[in-house]
Amino acid sequence: MTAGRILTFLALIVSAAVFLYWAFAPRAVQVETATVTAGRFVALVEEDGKARVRERYTVSSPLPGRLIRISLRPGDPVKEGEIVARLRSGLPALLDASARRALEEQIGAAEASLEEASLSLERAKVLLDKARSDLDRTRRLSTTGAASAAQLDRDIYAYEAAQRDVGVAERRRDAAAHALGQARAALARGGETEGDAIVIRSPVAGRVLRVLQESEAMVAASTAILEIGDPTDLEIAVDLLTTEAVRVKSGAEVTVTGWGGGKPLRGRVRRVEPSAFSKTSALGVEEQRVWVVIDITSPFEEWGGLSDGFRVEVSIVADELAQALVVPIGALFRQGGDMHVFRIEDGKARLEKVELGLRSGKAATIVSGLAAGNKVILYPPSAVKNGGAVTER
Repeated sequence: MTAGRILTFLALIVSAAVFLYWAFAPRAVQVETATVTAGRFVALVEEDGKARVRERYTVSSPLPGRLIRISLRPGDPVKEGEIVARLRSGLPALLDASARRALEEQIGAAEASLEEASLSLERAKVLLDKARSDLDRTRRLSTTGAASAAQLDRDIYAYEAAQRDVGVAERRRDAAAHALGQARAALARGGETEGDAIVIRSPVAGRVLRVLQESEAMVAASTAILEIGDPTDLEIAVDLLTTEAVRVKSGAEVTVTGWGGGKPLRGRVRRVEPSAFSKTSALGVEEQRVWVVIDITSPFEEWGGLSDGFRVEVSIVADELAQALVVPIGALFRQGGDMHVFRIEDGKARLEKVELGLRSGKAATIVSGLAAGNKVILYPPSAVKNGGAVTER
């Protein structure tokens, strides 16, 4: 074999070896990365909610009879005491013994409702006096630096919320008194008449929210006819998992988004209801949830387009830290019962065990395992191994 052929043969062998090494050598995996940051961290509880009128009143028929077709439509304004529906005349003849007993029971229920509403009003006034006293004390302490600005802000909100609660309690008492008067009139005279019809009046001023019985029809006593409320007095109701609700406190700050307006709205948690309920999720899993009620604190001019039943998205501040190490949730994964991340060092992935602190919907705080400035892999693919080469996408 000549020297030229030997050299050619050796060159082919070397080329094949280089090709095989290139073909089968491990390649760096392309990954998305994020940087561990240090700074303020706010733990949020995020969920969809629904705007609703704070106080809605259902107008019902006081007697059995034929309801005359209602001309009111949703959105129409009504005044307190305004006629909103009429029943055909001749109903007093229907007051047989059983109907009279039903009306007497209705009067008893109305009296109990009035008593309950009066007690609620007294309680609301007591809470208002306490909130006023707490606010005055905090204002005095804040002038000397003994009370923080955050505490003053919470006491101002508590005082304003107590004022609103007194107004709501007064409207409830007035509505209960109106219902009692209507029930007594129905028993005494078969109802207040106008010509050949018995009239039904609105217990409060507001707007018609829904017409529940629009067409003319025979109705029984206590049949719901329409709902009335003030669409400018809205609250937001959110049902949270009980595991999330335990982190939420009354007075917590809330940001409202996804309602269709141009800017987020501000709010405050007014109440976390004390009793949970069962709800089946979209995946068929039974969950325990709790209603959380939120007041909108932004000026009405900013949310005038929001109305009853509209969907919103809320972010509730559950906790916050002035200084913390923050990592995206997408970098965390569980392995062997502990939380881990892949940290990038010298172009290689390093498996690191981490201890978490507070968590939010998109980020979490790191107690140990990482340092500020570390780069971590987001949503690490299965090809990433401890010590394996990686490259940023």
